[in-house]
Amino acid sequence: MSAIIEVPGPGANVAVLRKERGWGQARLASEAGISTSLLGKIERGERPMTQGVGASVAQALGITLDQLLGKAPLHEGAEVQLRALTREIRRFGLPREPEMTEARLSTALSEMVALRERADLRGVLAELPRLVSETSNHAHAVGTPSAWARVTEAYSTVYWLAARHRWMTLADLATTKQKMAAEQADPVSAAIAARDEAGLYLNHGDFEDGLAVVDGGLVRVEQDAPTGPDRLYALGILHLRGLTLAGRLRDRRTADQHIARAWALAEELNRNVSRLGIHFGAQDTAVHVVATSADLSRHEDAIDTMDDLTKLDQSGKLTLPRTRTSPLHMNVARSRLALGDRDGALEELEHAWSLAPQMAKVHPTAQELLRVLTSLHKRSNPRLTKLAKRARIQF
Repeated sequence: MSAIIEVPGPGANVAVLRKERGWGQARLASEAGISTSLLGKIERGERPMTQGVGASVAQALGITLDQLLGKAPLHEGAEVQLRALTREIRRFGLPREPEMTEARLSTALSEMVALRERADLRGVLAELPRLVSETSNHAHAVGTPSAWARVTEAYSTVYWLAARHRWMTLADLATTKQKMAAEQADPVSAAIAARDEAGLYLNHGDFEDGLAVVDGGLVRVEQDAPTGPDRLYALGILHLRGLTLAGRLRDRRTADQHIARAWALAEELNRNVSRLGIHFGAQDTAVHVVATSADLSRHEDAIDTMDDLTKLDQSGKLTLPRTRTSPLHMNVARSRLALGDRDGALEELEHAWSLAPQMAKVHPTAQELLRVLTSLHKRSNPRLTKLAKRARIQF
């Protein structure tokens, strides 16, 4: 869509799309179920557009949330890599002779985890075509549940990368193939696939449908997964997705139910578990609670949870990867800005950029916060100017 612009933030797209339709602010606000005052502040860059509000605006405009947010710009060479990745995904049912040994494939998956946890989006895209191809070829050759679990996990990384950039056609394709692989794997793989499918609805702004997918996934895990850490992990990652969806929907009751269950599972698990970059444990639960507290306008709770977060580990430090800690700081920045603490919001945003610059550059929350901060600051602010330059925003 020609109306979608790259900078300074997704909220700026609202006025462009509204004017394309010849609508006034009053009409769009009424159709979206928000106040004209809030809509005006979002369009002027005085308030960040949350993805919950964005979903309502998108529905009123007759588009999906990801279309409203806009696709992230491609880096040099990405188009060729994307075509290669899409081609390998299409070949899911056309296996070739595996080129990697099982040991080499395990190493490649571990290397992908490292790239993902460093939030090296470019590195992930460069390596994904071959990994997707080789996991599929190997699974077709040996046919074991563990081999198909590797396929599920590889496709989960495809979904993750596509969702970060709002490449939703690719995300749709990936989750379809992932679900097929998970049916031949194990209950944890099925839970990962359900989590990512629900995430697809999250990205499109269809929060209620996403919650229905989460509920179905929980039922299957309860029925199929044996007791033990794998079961706790599978249930945990689904409840985290559920609380995020409920928060975006502003369904406090459902969000609180998922939050309570996630905390209980994390306590029972009593450690952090990761499967190809998908984490569950007490710290990861806290990260999701911070984001959902911000979605529910419980901004003091979000900041309090952040303050308590480092206490969840005996070392006093976060053990989560940058893919988690960078968005964590973005969400704390949202709450600080909502409480009028612009300097605190800028500091949190700086942390997010320092931890994962590639992610911050394409993340709609980081883009929107920077748009608002640059709009609100009327005087020169060297730190903000420096950050805006990193984001390639003229300020």
